[in-house]
Order: sequence, then C-alpha cells, then structure tokens
Amino acid sequence: MDKKAPGGNPSRPNPLPGCPMAAAFAAIGGKWKLTLLYWLAHGETHFAGLRRRGAPITPKVLAEQLRELEADGLVERVVTGPVPARVIYRLTPYGTTVLPVVEGVRVWGETHLRLTAGDQESNCATVIA
Repeated sequence: MDKKAPGGNPSRPNPLPGCPMAAAFAAIGGKWKLTLLYWLAHGETHFAGLRRRGAPITPKVLAEQLRELEADGLVERVVTGPVPARVIYRLTPYGTTVLPVVEGVRVWGETHLRLTAGDQESNCATVIA
C-alpha cells in the first residue's frame, strides 16, 4: 500500500472494502472522470476551459466530478484571484500516477471505434506524454 496516497473520499465509501477494482472505480469511474483526467494531463485549466471542451457536460456535473477527483487526491483546485475567485484545476503528483491507465483506455477506445464504427476522426487523438 502506498503510504503517500491520499486516503480517498470518506463520504463515498468503497462498496467492496478491500477490493482494489472497486477502489479504482470509486476514484476514476463515472461518465466524465477519465475524460477530465485526460484533458488535465495536457495542462492545467480553468473551469470554463473544461466546460468548453466538454460541451455535453453540464456545469453541475462538471463541478461534482471535479470535487470527487479533488477529494480523492487526483486533482487540485488552486485559487488564483480574488472574489469571484478565479481557479485553475490541475493534476496532483498522485493524479499523474493514473495517466498510464487513462492512456490505455484511450488506445483501447481507438481500436474499439475502428472495429465497431469504421474509421472516424478522433476528438482526442493526442497521446499523453
């Protein structure tokens, strides 16, 4: 067990205590979390920047997903100005440890798109460095 890893969000208990898969899905599962981690892997950004990239995501859901990622120690919210507070979101050092998983899912998704929908232009073809 990594003692430097954050304890996670106590308000969202692991449905299967002690199960690593359940712990992983609790932290990065959901409709938008992997996409948000992918976008943040390319650099820090403001809430509005994330909102512009994810047109179908509502501001409410975006805020919820970011709060959960922050509670799990994967993303940090940095206030950069006075009220109304300008904030940026960026991956934490711990958050960068999930990037190989995010990249693996992206690569698998490309293959899946080719097999199921033919050749389509990718909206997020950039490889995570």
